[in-house]
Amino acid sequence: MMNHPYESELKALQRSGRYRERHIRDDALIDAASNDYLGLAENPQLHRKACETLSRYADHAPKASMLVNGYHPIHAAFEEALCKANGFEASIVMGSGFNANIGLIEALVRKGDVLLMDEEYHASGIAGARMCEGEVIFFLHNDAAALQQELERFSGKRVIVAVEGIYSMGGDRVSREIIELAMAYESILILDEAHSSGVIGEHLMGILDYYAIAPTPLMVKMGTLGKAYGSFGAYVLSSAHISHYLINRAKNVIYATAPSLYDTALAHHALEYIQTHTQSLREAIRSRQHIVYETLGIECAGLIVPVEIGDNRDVIRLQEILKNEMGIHVGAIRQPTVKKAIIRLIARVMMDEKVLRDVCERLTQIWVK
Repeated sequence: MMNHPYESELKALQRSGRYRERHIRDDALIDAASNDYLGLAENPQLHRKACETLSRYADHAPKASMLVNGYHPIHAAFEEALCKANGFEASIVMGSGFNANIGLIEALVRKGDVLLMDEEYHASGIAGARMCEGEVIFFLHNDAAALQQELERFSGKRVIVAVEGIYSMGGDRVSREIIELAMAYESILILDEAHSSGVIGEHLMGILDYYAIAPTPLMVKMGTLGKAYGSFGAYVLSSAHISHYLINRAKNVIYATAPSLYDTALAHHALEYIQTHTQSLREAIRSRQHIVYETLGIECAGLIVPVEIGDNRDVIRLQEILKNEMGIHVGAIRQPTVKKAIIRLIARVMMDEKVLRDVCERLTQIWVK
């Protein structure tokens, strides 16, 4: 027992169909599971450009915290480009989306503050909420009336509202009314754009771009680099005031080594790629959304296609069928990540349209509610 202190917990996970294992990625399979929405993680030109950028400097690693000696010209150049592309005053590159959410929320929500978080916010935000000193309330998912009720209840306090642009599992888009409510009540608004930046909006810059809402001094946008940008890391966009505050209070900025120079350079070139290929990327995204709607009847806000299965063992079984019959790898998402098990199909731009249609049609054949 002493050598296996968690044996009972592991057995319980196995009995419930919630046991997880790592598997080395099989590149022979068609990828319909990853968040590489635009296929930029497979773009050799971006890799070459990142290496060329890095070769201009004597060092290839940040070496220290941003506040010690780790803030590099590569970081600063990318932050400036992000601000220009998104219409914000200031930016901070960070280690990962998970890291950024924890740092953001723990820093922004002080004693006496109130955090109003959508109940389906990412696990990283929930972890940050548990660390903060303020009062935390989860409101009904994407429910503007529920949010307004809480905003009225806490009028007079500093209130922080946290929502996602596109939700990572349900694939649905935050309502415009929720953003407008946060603005009307002068709340700080955290927008987690992990799954919307690079995927929606006239310029593919995310939810504010999609709704044509100009950033305000009370808006904070977090985006990841490991999804549509085909790299690794994250960024936070905000007013200069909030950025200065985060630099002084966010533990993930103060106490962590600055983000990888290669990954930052890679993401910068990915941003430039998105900006110079916006129209063709938007057309490819729309085409895939149309195929999904035609075959599965699911309207996608972005490129996440959630197919509710319900049973943990069924979702694994269906994943294996698609893998063995069609050579396609889809996500099999179980509790506690979701309330009910889902097949999470990503309609990636790199996936051939016929293959996407075939896998959607096969899903309708092997799974009937």
